[in-house]
Amino acid sequence: MKRREPVEIFSLSFLDIISCAFGAVVMLILLAKNGDQGEFNDASQIATLVRALDGAERSVQQLQQALSEGAEQLAAAEAQGASNAEQQMALQTQLARAKDKVQQLTDAASGLEQTLVERQRAAINAPRARVRDDEVGGIPVDSNYVVFIIDTSGSMKTMWPRVLRTMDEVLNNHPKVQGFQVLSDNGEVLGGRSLGTWRSDSRAQRAGVLRGLQQWHGSSNSSPVEGIAASLKAYARYQGDLALYVFGDDFTGTSYDDALAQINRLNRSTGGTPIARIHGIAFKRNMGASPDMVKFSTLMREVARQNNGTFMGL
Repeated sequence: MKRREPVEIFSLSFLDIISCAFGAVVMLILLAKNGDQGEFNDASQIATLVRALDGAERSVQQLQQALSEGAEQLAAAEAQGASNAEQQMALQTQLARAKDKVQQLTDAASGLEQTLVERQRAAINAPRARVRDDEVGGIPVDSNYVVFIIDTSGSMKTMWPRVLRTMDEVLNNHPKVQGFQVLSDNGEVLGGRSLGTWRSDSRAQRAGVLRGLQQWHGSSNSSPVEGIAASLKAYARYQGDLALYVFGDDFTGTSYDDALAQINRLNRSTGGTPIARIHGIAFKRNMGASPDMVKFSTLMREVARQNNGTFMGL
């Protein structure tokens, strides 16, 4: 029987294997010591980060919800603001209409009151109308021919509806008017009529005159002297049956005495009696008496007193 050679444990091959294994272990140890362990290798730190992340997500959700609610509130506020603006405009419109209505009612009440006073105080028939009552200030209405002399300056145009209503009320207060005419304070006749002619007192004529006055765009110097003079010269033949109504709110003349002297001279017949009654009606532009109205009132009050007329301030 052939004998085998004894096995050597520490042969060269075995040493190679052991060396390689040892080298591998050494490298593992070196790598393990020199490697980057990182900042979050602790489990407690990771749990803290997870909790912080959850809290941040909840905060984001809350902020998003708050932002959504804020947007809804802003939209509601804008809608409410638009609604309030519309309501404010509607209220302003209603207030303006109410003011206009109050002014119309005030003017109407003033006209009705004036009409009532005139009808109560004025003489309705000729025998009584010729006696003037200074104490009650009634306007005599015994004249069959009436001339209206109206200031057509810009300040009067702002009160034009009151002027037209007053003129219509004056005609209504006369028991009978055979003719009437309308002049500017400069002596210009309204419409195509010529100075010295008359308009018959009818509803059609009144309506036509009122329509013409609404569209009258003439201008004047706010002095009634020219219109009074033109009327007295053109209608002198109607002595004793003529009345002049002077509507105005200003007198731009330089002398009361000169104006009064000129009017009195023209309004006297050869016998010295007045040709026409001259009445003055002053219109007030605001709540108080303006200096312009005071000047007009100063002149016309004395003109009316010296020419069998009556002065009134509206």
